[in-house]
Amino acid sequence: MLAMETILITGAYGQLGSEIKELVLMNPSEAYHFKFTDLDTLDITDKSQLHDFFNKEKIDFIVNCAGYTAVDKAETEMEKARLINSDAPGFLAEVCKKHKTKLIHISTDYIFDGLSGIPYKEDDKTNPLSAYGCTKLAGEQAIERAGCDFIIIRTSWLYSGFGHNFVKTILRLGKERDELRIVYDQIGAPTYARDLADTILKIVTRSAGDPSCFKPGTYHYANEGACSWYDFAIEILTCADIPCNVFPIETKEYPLPAKRPHYSVFNKAKIKSAFDIEIPYWKNSLKECIGKISKI
Repeated sequence: MLAMETILITGAYGQLGSEIKELVLMNPSEAYHFKFTDLDTLDITDKSQLHDFFNKEKIDFIVNCAGYTAVDKAETEMEKARLINSDAPGFLAEVCKKHKTKLIHISTDYIFDGLSGIPYKEDDKTNPLSAYGCTKLAGEQAIERAGCDFIIIRTSWLYSGFGHNFVKTILRLGKERDELRIVYDQIGAPTYARDLADTILKIVTRSAGDPSCFKPGTYHYANEGACSWYDFAIEILTCADIPCNVFPIETKEYPLPAKRPHYSVFNKAKIKSAFDIEIPYWKNSLKECIGKISKI
């Protein structure tokens, strides 16, 4: 009989970590043991605490969902963002290398400058425009330097029934106001965290049964299709049947501290081929998420 695989999920209180936990609870398996941690139970920015944890626990996989995601605050909290987004992934990768643990780490579209006119491939040149993007790219580089078995998954415009996100903000504002003004000149792909969580669990569980299924490298994942934040907002309100007028504005009319990439659509051929997965269309996933939120 094969030994039970232990899978550590860090950042378990966030959108992605919460979706993974819910999927695990919905589909329990005796073949895997999941440990869910966040800052209150394991501080991944504390190297000594990490090493103590790994010396006591046999961990086969880490899925690092932890991150500093306050994009605008990162402009003035650079050190905090760097500690969580850059240093911590490096610390995790070092202990993974030492203990022969496989690492899956979540990154972002903000590592690109958005000047491309075609969907970004994994090996396209990076050029982050914000402190957040810079710290996330540095985290990727720290993992690569550590030399562990890793998979980095870059994603974009993440939303969920958990936590704070654009979908929940638009649902709230749509009920409070008669009209909204949303930028139309930033194009990307909304990603339902439940879909990404499902893909991560497929990679982990297949790899636990067959190590050759773990294919190290960097991958792009987002729901199929693309839209602007303006289009996204209209679809959210339409799905929720909320009567609110939405007007398009340019980014320059809604200035924020952190610069966003104007175009951050991903080419996802690599992850679909490597792990034999299908990715849902963004509108279908949005309807699913809003249906779930409406029942809460």
